[in-house]
Amino acid sequence: MQDRRDAASARLEHGLRRERGMVRKLAYSVSEREHWISAAGGLIGILAVLWVSHALLGDHVGALTVASMGASAVLLFAAPHGALSQPWPVVGGHLISAVVGVTCAQWIPEPMLAASVAVAASIGLMYWLRCLHPPGGATALFAVMGGAPILSLGYGYLFVPVLLNVVVLLIVAVLFNYPFAWRRYPQAWWRETVEAKAQLEALTAGETERMIPHSDLVYALSQLDTFIDVSEDDLQRIYALALGHAHAPASGALDAESLLAQPGRA
Repeated sequence: MQDRRDAASARLEHGLRRERGMVRKLAYSVSEREHWISAAGGLIGILAVLWVSHALLGDHVGALTVASMGASAVLLFAAPHGALSQPWPVVGGHLISAVVGVTCAQWIPEPMLAASVAVAASIGLMYWLRCLHPPGGATALFAVMGGAPILSLGYGYLFVPVLLNVVVLLIVAVLFNYPFAWRRYPQAWWRETVEAKAQLEALTAGETERMIPHSDLVYALSQLDTFIDVSEDDLQRIYALALGHAHAPASGALDAESLLAQPGRA
């Protein structure tokens, strides 16, 4: 079994070296349609945050819109199935970072030190609570460096603007992504249909012994000792598609959307 795995890995590595041009583009191997959908989602998401904030807060909308929401919008609309984009990391990451930022602003008199400690402590707590969300670092930083309007809020910053902004952005992410079956948000709403599973099984027929067990993927991820923004299940799907494509006739190749991006709900 180990020899077969080694042989499969060697073939995969050889194929990657052979197609260097493709390898360089793997990180951006999404369709032009996805580019436009992601951009439209970001437009609508931030517009909604600003509109709701203006309706509730009036002229204070500029000062009370957390800049880190722009970074969250990139994750929610450009990578809706990423581990960093799911609801708990988004909500938990921002709220925990807001608490840390306000606490540092109130208890550490030197702003530069307070800002640095706020970001560092936020990273540590987000890791510990399993809600790592990079824009949370900006939320903590803004709590310290946002100026008098933000500092005057105290722990109220946690609710307005942070929680308000987060809730609006999440609602838009759910509603906007839902019509697109392959990118429904959150990831728990995305499911393979029976038809998609049958297609995938047909594509990888005869290659079962080359598939990597789930436990081995978990082990491999743990050995990297760094955060990878992809789940073990997604890695299995990626490997299955690559393996099936490598052994399927060119005329019968199926794309990822027809195989995997199927909604679990009507």
